[in-house]
Amino acid sequence: MRKLVFAVIAFIGIAAQSPLHAASSRTDQMLKLSPETRLEQRCDARAMGSVGREHKGYKPDEFVAYAFADPVIRGNQIKAPGGAIRSGGKWYRLSYVCETTPDGLDVKSFAYQLGTEVPRSEWDEHYLVPR
Repeated sequence: MRKLVFAVIAFIGIAAQSPLHAASSRTDQMLKLSPETRLEQRCDARAMGSVGREHKGYKPDEFVAYAFADPVIRGNQIKAPGGAIRSGGKWYRLSYVCETTPDGLDVKSFAYQLGTEVPRSEWDEHYLVPR
């Protein structure tokens, strides 16, 4: 019985640390990226999460910030005026303005506009791939 109690306590201790370790590992990986890449990755993820939460039926699985225009980075802010987001095997125009903390790990402000569906005939020209 005593061994079982110790085994359960050890398991609980390991399980309790796993999410923290995973978050720490993700942070470590993000910090290995250049500041500009980290900023874009963090804001692209926010775009996908926001669309998925705020638009019924959308389940974004890919975002291309440079599909229709190059993103502009100034300090901790990125403007992606010509992005595209994929959901349900279709691509939609999306633009955003995003600002992160100086380390690029947390979003301070974010605003986006979801646009129209991109016709299949335009996908190749804008680096948009099928699912």
